[in-house]
Amino acid sequence: MIDKREFSVLTRIDGLVFLSFFAVFMYYSVNIAKKIKGMEEHVPAKEYGFIKALLLILFGLFGLTLGGQWIIDGAVYMALSLGMSQSLAGLTIVAVGTSLPELATSAVAAKKRNVEIAIGNVVGSNIFNIFFVLGISSVVKPLPFNMKSNIDVGVVIFASLLLLACMFTGKKHSLDRWEGVIFVVFYTVYITYLIIKG
Repeated sequence: MIDKREFSVLTRIDGLVFLSFFAVFMYYSVNIAKKIKGMEEHVPAKEYGFIKALLLILFGLFGLTLGGQWIIDGAVYMALSLGMSQSLAGLTIVAVGTSLPELATSAVAAKKRNVEIAIGNVVGSNIFNIFFVLGISSVVKPLPFNMKSNIDVGVVIFASLLLLACMFTGKKHSLDRWEGVIFVVFYTVYITYLIIKG
């Protein structure tokens, strides 16, 4: 990203570094979870037999794989039909489509005052996407990166720092409504910029 070339590449070594960070994050998260007293009360769960649980996992993975393929195919077709670049389609259509489950989860959690789930869902998802998804993808096949997308990476970094700052303003360790409005405004401005640029 800093060698001023038109394209850079997320190599297999980069992917392994990402996966290493993901492993450290998971180790940290598990240790934190173990220290929480009454975890069963915090996260109630149904009990299934081994065979049923395995079938549910396999069925879910199949559905995710099929749904993911449909999203990609549909986004590429829509991008070509509207004259959009694949990068713009990924940053808008695919990003919104894959984030809808997270939006629903966080909205329901916030309504039920399970604020830790609402925040953790979004933060955890971003960590998973960056370290695990990009890590696995680049290990499978190195990913070329257009340097024109540096501004998009910058927006991700800015949004992360803004979220961190918001945790220490207003009500401490709380994302207030006015702060949420700021995030929505910034996102609207960013999407508008992408459409104009794309």
